Amino acid sequence: MRTATTTAFSLFVYFLLSHDHVAFSLAYNKNGVNGSTRDDCKMITWRIGAIIDPTTRVGKEQKVAMEMAVDDFNAQNSKCSELVLNFAYSHGPAASLATYLANKKQVHAILGPLTHQEAALFSDFDDEAYKGIPIISLSPAATYSTMLLAEPPSLIQMSGDVNSQMQCFASLIGHFKWRKVIALYEISNSFSNMHFKLITHLSDSLKVVDSSVEHHLAFPRLYSLSNSKSFIQEELVKLRSKNVKVFVVVQCSLHFGLVLFEMATEMGMMEKDYVWIISDNMASLLDSVEPSVLLNMQGVIGFKANINEKTESFGEFNVKFRRKYRSEYTEEEGGYPSPSSYALKAYDATWATAKAMQKLSKSNSSELVKSILLSEFEGLSGKVSFKNGMLYQNPTFKIINVIGKSYREVSFWSPEFGFSEDLVEYNGVKLKIGNGLGGALGSILWPGGEQTVPKGWTIGGLEKPLKIGVPARGVFNQFVTIKFNQERNETLIGGFSVHVFEAVVRQLPYYLPYVLVPFYGTYDEMVEGVSNKTLDAGVGDTEIMPDRYEVAEFSQPYIDSGLVMVVTERPRLKKAHFIVIKAFKLKLWILLAVMSLSTGAVIWLNEYVNDNPDFSGTFPQLIGSMLWFSVTVLSFSQRESIKSNLSRLVLTTWLCVVVVVTACFTAVLSSIMTVPRLEPSVLNVDYLIRTNAAVGCNNKSFIIKYLVNMQFKPENIKEMSSINDYPKAFENGEISAAFFVVPHAKVFLAKYCKGYTKSGPVYKLGGFGFVFPKGSPLAVDISKAVLKVSQSGEVNQLEEQMLISSNCSSSSVEEQDPGLGPELFSGPLVISGVICGLVLLISITRLVRKHWLYLSSIIANNAKIVFRWASVVLTPCYTRIVRPRSVKDCNTVIDERPNIQQNVEITGVL
Repeated sequence: MRTATTTAFSLFVYFLLSHDHVAFSLAYNKNGVNGSTRDDCKMITWRIGAIIDPTTRVGKEQKVAMEMAVDDFNAQNSKCSELVLNFAYSHGPAASLATYLANKKQVHAILGPLTHQEAALFSDFDDEAYKGIPIISLSPAATYSTMLLAEPPSLIQMSGDVNSQMQCFASLIGHFKWRKVIALYEISNSFSNMHFKLITHLSDSLKVVDSSVEHHLAFPRLYSLSNSKSFIQEELVKLRSKNVKVFVVVQCSLHFGLVLFEMATEMGMMEKDYVWIISDNMASLLDSVEPSVLLNMQGVIGFKANINEKTESFGEFNVKFRRKYRSEYTEEEGGYPSPSSYALKAYDATWATAKAMQKLSKSNSSELVKSILLSEFEGLSGKVSFKNGMLYQNPTFKIINVIGKSYREVSFWSPEFGFSEDLVEYNGVKLKIGNGLGGALGSILWPGGEQTVPKGWTIGGLEKPLKIGVPARGVFNQFVTIKFNQERNETLIGGFSVHVFEAVVRQLPYYLPYVLVPFYGTYDEMVEGVSNKTLDAGVGDTEIMPDRYEVAEFSQPYIDSGLVMVVTERPRLKKAHFIVIKAFKLKLWILLAVMSLSTGAVIWLNEYVNDNPDFSGTFPQLIGSMLWFSVTVLSFSQRESIKSNLSRLVLTTWLCVVVVVTACFTAVLSSIMTVPRLEPSVLNVDYLIRTNAAVGCNNKSFIIKYLVNMQFKPENIKEMSSINDYPKAFENGEISAAFFVVPHAKVFLAKYCKGYTKSGPVYKLGGFGFVFPKGSPLAVDISKAVLKVSQSGEVNQLEEQMLISSNCSSSSVEEQDPGLGPELFSGPLVISGVICGLVLLISITRLVRKHWLYLSSIIANNAKIVFRWASVVLTPCYTRIVRPRSVKDCNTVIDERPNIQQNVEITGVL
């Protein structure tokens, strides 16, 4: 945007300044003589040194703004003080130019893009003339230095904390849920380590939103490159091959940014699926570039400092700035737009320095530093005040989106409120107008003209599909099957795990190209291959283990797992003693006994009420006949006759229950005595360890290490290469037990269901999952898809069809008790019990009516005695409660009455 002549002239100036430390000085002295007196006061001349880069837009704007500040100050305060501005031009390290200004120009303060390191170096010089000179840094963003042992006391940062910008980056990235980003930055100063701190601050901010920096790349200054476009293109080629497509331009000059996006457009990196985010140091200068240049930045988002452009002071400054800029830089091709935030802060910094100088009667560096730090006024860039040597402002950024030949503002962002649609100021307080983070961002046009939010990453493609490894040497080929078709000359890969993965991929909201590649190594080696990016993913019966999880990332388990022991079965030894009792469970035996006694008691009571002579006699005789009747009625051998129809009803229902129970008892007892019962040959793992028995497991499996940790000796662990090797090893006595993960055990028992069973506890494991590299965003999407497939029941259907389908069933680990419980007879027992209860109520009612006269006479004869005795007992207690007095409690009162009287009354009541 400058002519060839201007460019050549700028390079010539830079050459002279870089090698000879030549500086041009502009002195704004309205009266021509320093130190002259006016109006009977001694004129004080203050000299300010300014370091700028005249080849950049920022340097030009800062120069014009500083000159305007000096002009305005001298015009308003020309009585006893005069401000002189001295410039030093360079786009290299500023420490040497600061020395030149202090030594040759005798400046009282220095403004420029000095970093912490440069300011510290300048303060460490032995020359006393350098000691304590205020250095007002105009670097794009400030950060607290944690690496320097001593902070230069004279350094004052005129920039906000870089953490605010990094938090704005993180808020944008977190809002769109991008998990990985690539950070790009231009090394603005080779003497400073500021760019390293920027990446550190960005990484820390991204952790808060569950994101991270996948890769970061530093670019040197363009003037140091012989062919800058070629160099940038080579670096972009490397970045284009990466899966992450979110690029964050953390720091760069305007010229570098324009070249970067020009090359990105030529290489197709401004198309669909790409995301580009720029920071304030480029976004604030977009107004100064030609509209046609912005066509290379379509869909770029970024943020710029929010400047209140509606104030009267800004309006006046804007008009003067544009007029002065046009007069000094007539060759500019981008027009003469409004000043950026860099110009405003340069003006405010110069004004703050001048106001601080005005308060002093003589030159004193330490007092000048204190005076500047005490500045507090409303500047063009906002409120100017300092805290801990840094500009103290609550930053607010405008979120912009480049569209066409311009850009539009889509939102605001501040650390206090996050994203909001608008910000208004009321009584000096900024208030949010909007609905917060969610939905606060307006519609954004992304690279490629897309309106849907890009995923931020791409994995594979039609020209380069994902390379997914599958274990080719697994013992259980039901999970992964690899066959070679000679007719078609192709490898066919299938199995349960592959079918589940295909079902999961169908649930993804996008197309995922991939190719399955047989992996002829161990499972751990396959996980390691995914970790070092040899493979893009791993699919198979891969167990999720802690040591594997340290090097790779796993999806949600698609099938539960655990470690189980499989052993042979043996006949269970029968105990002949009391084998008859095992036909029924204890609860049923107790229930039958209670029901039998209850039935006999109800029948006896009902017949007794009906005056049946067979159910009469003395009280002991009646009890004995009732118990005997309860037993003999089971075999129909009772000698008592039944006359009441209610008794016959109770007896009929009970006999029906007895017939059913007797038939079941006979069947169960026959089964117990004739059918052989099987049990595991080994009941627990401790027995195997104690007897030094040999056990088997899959070849090169993690189970080997697991068994060693369980105190098995390595020489007692036999490795099997095939599922068919286990039965042979059991038959030959080579192993006493085999250890499988639960899915493998189901397959084994489905195939060899006769003679084998599971035994002992299940040791919980992580389950089978798909393997991905650490930090892979695909793992999150696959995990969500696994949950959808699992909840739909498709995994269970595949498991039944491909793993556990069999015509026979294996015995259970713990054989159920053959005895019957009361649950099977609940219906007949309830019916018999209800009838028995109704007859009992009827019999009791009839018995009370039959002896009602006798019972009423007893109650009438003893009622007076009962009431009298109760009144004697309760009256003293009542008296003590109502009218307390010094007496003993009720029990004592009763005890003090004559014993003979008490005995007489109690005997009468009884």
